[in-house]
Amino acid sequence: MDLFTLLQNQLGLFLLIFARISGIFSSAPIFGARNVPTTVKAGLSLIISYILLPLLIRPDFNSPDAFLPYIALVIGEFLIGLILGFACSFIFYGIQMAGSLLDTQIGFGMVNVLDPQFGQQVPLVGNFKYILALLVFLASNGHHLFLAAVFQSFKLIPVSLGVFRPDMANIVVDMVAGIFIIALKISLPVLVSLLLTDVALGILARTMPQMNIFVVGVPGKIIVGIFVLSLALPFYIGFLEVVFNGTFRDIYRLLATFAPV
Repeated sequence: MDLFTLLQNQLGLFLLIFARISGIFSSAPIFGARNVPTTVKAGLSLIISYILLPLLIRPDFNSPDAFLPYIALVIGEFLIGLILGFACSFIFYGIQMAGSLLDTQIGFGMVNVLDPQFGQQVPLVGNFKYILALLVFLASNGHHLFLAAVFQSFKLIPVSLGVFRPDMANIVVDMVAGIFIIALKISLPVLVSLLLTDVALGILARTMPQMNIFVVGVPGKIIVGIFVLSLALPFYIGFLEVVFNGTFRDIYRLLATFAPV
């Protein structure tokens, strides 16, 4: 039996696989970016679904004959993929949050650039850290691990057998809390140095009232912020690899909550 005949006989299963892959590629980093055309996302989802179909054939799978139960299965598969894609994107949201904190403290709060991936204005330092994180993600084969996690999701959660449990909410809350922790860890060296700079400027303002601290302080904080940022850059790259590993562990924890008993 060739693949085309298999596709005709398993069309219901194929559409459910396509629904989950589409949900993942709608919200995942890089693949789900707004500057990626919808036709490219749909075509990539179609190709991957076509490749996975022979590997996911189940003799016990019976597609519902009624329209509404089948639509409910499609929506459920799409939601599973959407949640998995968002879970993988949380780390990048934390990086952008760290950039927003740094921009405000350094003095770049009004300097924004257009990010084509999100279609909105983003902070200058935040965009730099986000692009660097994407490069580290690709250089460390994070996209390969992500595609492996996509395939593994069908092993842990067979098509049409996914279960939405309350435990999922606890894991998602932990991952959202992790966004704030990651943002604080990334921005902490620069924030501490800028806090010490503010203290020094305050002492200087008390000892030399005739000096215009505002004129001195604004470029001084920019110089200190960029200097400490450049010193912390190697540690930031090493920290990203650790965080990416933790993100994939959280994704597999999330997959376990959808798995049938």
